[in-house]
Amino acid sequence: MKSHLTNDIKYFDYNATHPPFPEILETCLADYLEGFYNPSGITRFSLKNQGKIELTRKYFASITKGQEKQFVFSATGTEANYLLIQSLRVLYPKLDSVIVSPFEHSSMYAALESYGFTPNLLETNKTGIINLKDLENKLKVNPRPVICLYAGNETGVIQPAEEISKLTKEYRQVFYSDLMQGFCKVQVPYSLFDGFTFSGHKIGAGMGASVTYLPKANPRFQVFGGGNQENEHRAGTENTFAIECLKRVTEIQLDQLEDKNKRLRKFQSQIEEKLEALGCHIIAKSSPRLPNTSFVILPIQSVDFFLLGMEEKGILVSTGSSCKSRAREASKSLLYMGYSEEEALRCIRISTGYFTKEEEVYALLTTIEDLLQKFQ
Repeated sequence: MKSHLTNDIKYFDYNATHPPFPEILETCLADYLEGFYNPSGITRFSLKNQGKIELTRKYFASITKGQEKQFVFSATGTEANYLLIQSLRVLYPKLDSVIVSPFEHSSMYAALESYGFTPNLLETNKTGIINLKDLENKLKVNPRPVICLYAGNETGVIQPAEEISKLTKEYRQVFYSDLMQGFCKVQVPYSLFDGFTFSGHKIGAGMGASVTYLPKANPRFQVFGGGNQENEHRAGTENTFAIECLKRVTEIQLDQLEDKNKRLRKFQSQIEEKLEALGCHIIAKSSPRLPNTSFVILPIQSVDFFLLGMEEKGILVSTGSSCKSRAREASKSLLYMGYSEEEALRCIRISTGYFTKEEEVYALLTTIEDLLQKFQ
């Protein structure tokens, strides 16, 4: 598979959006143009499209060992997270707070607020890993559901899901996880989670399809009403094109996961070794992390000019979570980890992926070195 990106663009923001697999999207688009029929209709053409959706649901059940009826397709990762939290409100109608990691995507905190939950944040430190003793104490004092993403979108740190799962089971509480960054990047222990979410645009399937895995098949779990699509969990005509893309790209990503990660770990080592030699600090370097993510504190103050300089050279990196990057606010994750606001504002995130090439990494490091010398 080849990327559609030209040599003019060297892309290092895979955690925001993975570049699409053009051959897959073109094939799925041709299928859609030929068979555009509404999957909720009664004709055999509509039923064929509904069958494709159900086959995709069955596929995700097979790779995660989950139950087919508990997979719900929606449009975005934010919507997927909202449905997950809505299910929590249905399960616990009188609950006022839940235990939450300080590393969640902003949509998760927004969903909690929308459904009337106060987040009781877990302690952490510069490892970027939640404090398991603090979790146990919180469960002891007031047993409640736990929400903790599997891999951080900024730091790439992988949380101790097995230990979290053991504690939640001990106190008979559900454990929900945002898998947006972990899905198709590492082997994910799906059985540890009672509910989870992931999204197609994070793996190269384009925009328009995300997934929520619900803790049980209950029609009262419903992000939208008005129609009986998605087993009554999400009214609205399904995006058959995006759902088909999600399935096909997932197959490719998982089939090549081991080889891809060997290559990305090599790139990660090259990037971090060079950046440390230039005076940069790698966040949570010793913690278990995604092989594609480096969150870096630059040794300069002029980060905005640095980013402009990178873009002028055709190299795209980010300052962290894409939902907040334009605001240029200090990363709340870093503040909770114990970094100062000044340090947090000097951070950039470099994230690689399926299409990243050796020569692109070389160009990245050469340009960073030139710009750091210029701004110092």
